Amino acid sequence: MPVEIYHNPRCSKSRQALQLLEEKGIQPKVTKYLETPPTQERLEKILDMLGMEPRDLMRKKEAEYKQAGLDDPTLSREQLIQAMIKHPKLIERPIVIKDGRAALGRPPESVLEIV
Repeated sequence: MPVEIYHNPRCSKSRQALQLLEEKGIQPKVTKYLETPPTQERLEKILDMLGMEPRDLMRKKEAEYKQAGLDDPTLSREQLIQAMIKHPKLIERPIVIKDGRAALGRPPESVLEIV
């Protein structure tokens, strides 16, 4: 199965992670998640692979986070995942996936641990 990167071309960390993969001779499947957000099932699987809860993968400084009231501790995991799908800008990036494993490119070099 090919390597996949959830990528935002406007994000420097995402561009750096993609470049690191390409320098290793890896041509990943690039998913521009702002244009094509993951499904609920896919996002749940990514969270499981990362060993994270939804809030751990959210960009809490984005305006959408506060506007949608996502800091409410009573929100369920499913409600948070739905918010991430509705506002994909909230998803931290880049995420690289290979063979059932995932890595968050913070810092970008960490994606090399799974490839």
